[in-house]
Amino acid sequence: MAYTLSPTPSGPVSSQYCVCKVELSVSCQNLLDRDVASKSDPFCVLFLEINGKWSEIDRTETTVNNLNPAFAKKFIINYHFEEVQKLKFAMFDQDKSSMQLYEHDFLGEFACTLGTIVSSKKITRPLVLGNGKPAGKGQITIVAQELSDNRVITLSMAGRKLDKKDFFGKSDPFLEFYKQGDDGKWMLVHRTEVIKYTLDPVWKPFTVPLVSLCDGDIEKTIKVLCFDYDNDGGHDLIGEFQISVVKLLEAQDARVVEVECINPKKQRKKKNYKNSGIIIVRACKITRDHSFLDYILGGCQLMFTVGIDFTASNGNPRDPSSLHYINPMGTNEYLSALWAVGQIIQDYDSDKMFPALGFGAQLPPDWKVSHEFAVNFNPTNPFCSGVEGIVEAYSNCLPHLRFYGPTNFSPIVNHVARFATEATQQKAAAQYFILLIITDGVISDMDETRHAIVQASQLPMSIIIIGVGNADFAAMEFLDGDNKILRSYTGEEAVRDIVQFVPFREFRNAPKETLAKAVLAELPQQVVQYFKQQNLSPIHSEPA
Repeated sequence: MAYTLSPTPSGPVSSQYCVCKVELSVSCQNLLDRDVASKSDPFCVLFLEINGKWSEIDRTETTVNNLNPAFAKKFIINYHFEEVQKLKFAMFDQDKSSMQLYEHDFLGEFACTLGTIVSSKKITRPLVLGNGKPAGKGQITIVAQELSDNRVITLSMAGRKLDKKDFFGKSDPFLEFYKQGDDGKWMLVHRTEVIKYTLDPVWKPFTVPLVSLCDGDIEKTIKVLCFDYDNDGGHDLIGEFQISVVKLLEAQDARVVEVECINPKKQRKKKNYKNSGIIIVRACKITRDHSFLDYILGGCQLMFTVGIDFTASNGNPRDPSSLHYINPMGTNEYLSALWAVGQIIQDYDSDKMFPALGFGAQLPPDWKVSHEFAVNFNPTNPFCSGVEGIVEAYSNCLPHLRFYGPTNFSPIVNHVARFATEATQQKAAAQYFILLIITDGVISDMDETRHAIVQASQLPMSIIIIGVGNADFAAMEFLDGDNKILRSYTGEEAVRDIVQFVPFREFRNAPKETLAKAVLAELPQQVVQYFKQQNLSPIHSEPA
C-alpha cells in the first residue's frame, strides 16, 4: 500500500517460525457446462508447488448438476509466513468414478500464493484454461480462516474460612485445576502459588489457554482441589469441588461466584459436616490471545520499504568484483537479498507499491551526497510497483550514481519512522512497517542509528539488515538485540527488539528459501508483540 505524509493525521524465537493451520473454503460461480443432457458435476482439486512441481494435496466432494457450487469439504493447510507457498485450485467435471484427473473434463483453474489469500481473507478471481484464456465467465471464491482456538481464560480466586490443617499455625493453601481426559482420568492443568499462614487466601490472577482448561468447551466440568502445602510434599487435601466454565463466567462486573469446598473423607465421617471453607471466584474473563495471522486476516497491511547502500566500498558497478555488478545471470547479492525478502512480504500489501531509497551516493546534476534518495529519482513519488519495479529502478539508477560515503543508516530509519508514527494516530492494528536495509559494511553514524532504532522500537516497525560482501559485521550484530538490550547513546533502552541482522555470505550456497526463513523468522512475533503492547486487537476480529 502506498503511503504519503499528510499534514494532519486522519483521526527466544529465531527458530520458532509462524506455523499454524489455515482452513480454505471454496465456492465457484458460472462454471463451464461440459455435460450435454445436464449441468456439470464439479469438484475442486488443490495443488501445492513443491520443488517446482504441482503436487495434489486434497479434493472436495462432487456437487451434482451445479454450475455455482459451494463445497462443504474444506482444505486445511499449514501456513508458513516465511515461505512462498504457491497453490493451484483446479476445477473438474466428474464424468467417471476414476481417481485419474485426465478422465474428467477440465473446467478451469486459479493459482496464487497462500499469502495472497490470507492477506485478503476472501478473494474472488476468474478461472482460466490451460492456455491462459478465460474459462467462460467462471469465477472462484476462496475464504481463509485460522484453525486455532486462541481464547484464554483469566481467573482471580480467593478462599474464606478454609480448614486449619497445621497443628501449630494456619494452613498454607494452594489450588490445583484439573480437566477430564477421554479416558475419564483427571489431568492437572494449573497450580496456583502457595499463600502462607492464612485461612482466607487471595491468589494472584492467572491466565491459561481455554483449550488447556476445558478443551475449549465452556460447558465441560472441571475439578478444583484445594491443598495445604507441606514441605515434605505430602500436601493435605482441604477440599474439592467441580464446576463448569459457564458457571465460572458468572463472576463478572463485581459479582462473585462462591463454591463450597468439600472434603469427601470428612463428609463421610461427620454427620453435621457442612464444608471445609468457601472458594471464591472473584473474576473470570475469556479473551483472545491474538496471533500474527489474526492480525493479517483482520486487515493489517505490511508496509515494505527498502534501503540500498551505494557507498564507494561496494566498488564500481561496471567492475565484476563490485557487489553492485549485475552478472550475466541478471543478479548480484543485493538483488538476491531483495528478492528473498520482497517476494514474501509483497503478498501482504494490497497495492504492492513500495518505496525504494538509496544512501551514500552523489546524485546528478550537482553531485551532492545523499543518504535518503529515491532510487527511481522521483523524490515526490519513490514508489515502485512490486519487487520487479524495485529491481528495475535499481538497475536503471546504477549508471547515473557516483558511489561515495559515508554509510549512514539513521536518515532512512527516521524516514520510515515518520510514517510509522503517523500510523499510530489511527489507534488500530492497520499498518506495520518493515524496512529492509541491504549494506556492505560498517555503519558510520552508529550513535545516531542506535538512537533512531531505540525511538523506532516504540512504533509499529521492524528493521531487517542484510549484510552483503565479506566485511566485518560486528556492529550489525550489536544492533540486533537478541543477546542484550539495545541502548541509545543517551542511555535510553529499546522497548523491544526490532532489528534482525543476517550476513548474506552464510547463505550463498544455500537454497534461496533459506535466507527468507532466517530473515523473517522473528517478524511475526515482533508484529504481535507491538500490537499487544498497545492493547490493539485485529481490526476485524471475532468476539471471544
